[in-house]
Amino acid sequence: MTAEDSAASGNSAGGDTGSATNASASTLAVVAHAKDDLRVETIPLAEPAPDEAVIRIAYGGICGSDLHYVSHGAAGESLLIDPMVLGHEVVGTVEHAAADGTGPVLGSPVAVHPATPLPVAGIHYPEERPNLAPGATYLGSAARRPHTQGAFAERVVLPSRMLRALPNGLSLRDAALAEPAAVAWHAVGRAGAVAGRSVLVIGTGPIGALAIAVLKRAGAASITAVDLHERPLEIARALGATRTIVATDVDAIAAVQADVVIESSGSPRGLASAIRGVARGGRVVMVGLLPSGEQPALMSLAITRELELVGSFRFADEIDDVLVALADGSLFVDPVVTHEYAATDALEAFAVARDASVSGKVLLRF
Repeated sequence: MTAEDSAASGNSAGGDTGSATNASASTLAVVAHAKDDLRVETIPLAEPAPDEAVIRIAYGGICGSDLHYVSHGAAGESLLIDPMVLGHEVVGTVEHAAADGTGPVLGSPVAVHPATPLPVAGIHYPEERPNLAPGATYLGSAARRPHTQGAFAERVVLPSRMLRALPNGLSLRDAALAEPAAVAWHAVGRAGAVAGRSVLVIGTGPIGALAIAVLKRAGAASITAVDLHERPLEIARALGATRTIVATDVDAIAAVQADVVIESSGSPRGLASAIRGVARGGRVVMVGLLPSGEQPALMSLAITRELELVGSFRFADEIDDVLVALADGSLFVDPVVTHEYAATDALEAFAVARDASVSGKVLLRF
């Protein structure tokens, strides 16, 4: 284990207590122990380092990766081996500011940027794109061992560099979608200029829905949304989708011929629909994470139509732009949140979040 790994795994509610001065401190947390073993339990609170702050969490959004750890014991190739506090979509208030004076001051409402970009010797990546850092860790991720503990807890210890003070007038509740909205903002950015263009969004779960909100703000001329279920399509229309199509209507999807496609379903069939539904010479942004391993794809069409297939992974600093847009009202995301539960009811909340036919984003209230 490297020093960086040790630091990343300890910067959370579930990290090492660090010193006797905080040995008795504890917090309620939502912990995945194994597949189908989710618990709400009391765990030790880490002792903060000089550049770390104690945050009292207000809200946490349940992400697809959180659901995968509970339902499958893994998220992609990240295997859940040890108990892990879930959660990376969180907002809260600074309860104890960092001792070294960095970061927001005591009492500040904050959003959290959950990434720690770390290099790996011999692996190159563009430094201006920290989301591609090969050794990056993310709150609530089992990609490394020890796992990087998450922030679904009443109180967590986090590096001050992760904290973003909320703009004046933006409430914690309204900022609760900042992290996933940053993922959507990054994906739309990967699409290039979208103002005045036609866009097709495949999969309108929370990320796809938020992409529609970002596209609307960016001035897309038309937005066609595709999903298997009526509930997410209803949310898509509320956010500004000009047309909706049921995912099984492959002919209607192919007839769209959009300038840009945002593929957020994370399924091979969704990617096939994206390739069929984009215009010749168009761009497909792949933000939905496909299962690990080889996947079938309509590559002959991508070649003969000179399509651009572009990946989109997490985000860099787009969360700062998102917070400004949420504060000034130019980014409208209210319909995305469909359910809110007390953290003590996390098991019920996860069950609802797992059913895409009835829920959008589900929030835990701490």
